[in-house]
Amino acid sequence: RKFSSCSTIFIDDSTVSQPNLKNTIKAVALAIYFHIKNRNFSRNGQEARTLIIFDEKKYPLSKEPVQSDYDKRDPEHKTIYRFVRNLFNAAQLTSECAIVTLVYLERLLTYTEIDIMPANWKRIILGAILLASKVWDDQAVWNVDFCQILKDIAVEDMNELERQFLEALQFNINVPSSIYAKYYFHLRELADAHDLVFPMEPLSKERALKLEAMSSVCEDKLKLWSKSNHHRSGSLDGSKATRRFSSKAIIS
Repeated sequence: RKFSSCSTIFIDDSTVSQPNLKNTIKAVALAIYFHIKNRNFSRNGQEARTLIIFDEKKYPLSKEPVQSDYDKRDPEHKTIYRFVRNLFNAAQLTSECAIVTLVYLERLLTYTEIDIMPANWKRIILGAILLASKVWDDQAVWNVDFCQILKDIAVEDMNELERQFLEALQFNINVPSSIYAKYYFHLRELADAHDLVFPMEPLSKERALKLEAMSSVCEDKLKLWSKSNHHRSGSLDGSKATRRFSSKAIIS
């Protein structure tokens, strides 16, 4: 580890307005890994709950036969990371989108009270990424574009996945800047606790000026996005009384 002093300040290249893509995806994958690992195996004697739309046996992601124990083997952290990384690289998504993906995933688990587990983790992540890419990124990735990445999935399946994910979220896709920042810093804490290192470099004058300019631009972008998203997205919280759910999030 490198520590700052009076003469030298060490920082990494990740900021709340522009996180490091690789390390952010690693941290998000780690959070998902712990969700799967710490899931409840029973609910008053009943099996863990899921929704059929997320079941990989019912809706496979490829033409390859789904293994008989597909719902028994917990994925490793590196397996989840590779799955998320490949989608982000192919669709050219931003690191901010990764954070919003985790927000939507945890919101889904809270609202529906389902468990993320070996049988459904890939399709839950895919649905969260699909939605986050449309809500957050300036250039949205269309469902048909994801079908070009996952070539064996029909666009009708992708459309249905998006529709049911939205309904499960009660159409609450708004992510305030305070929630986004909270997830960013908690992901950093999670990464630090599990030795996912963010490379540190001395802060130069040029780097300081660049960070100041970048923060100002991204802050304006956040404000504009939050304002426009508030008008174009709806939450049932504003139209009728809804049940309050306790959060299942492990980092919030």
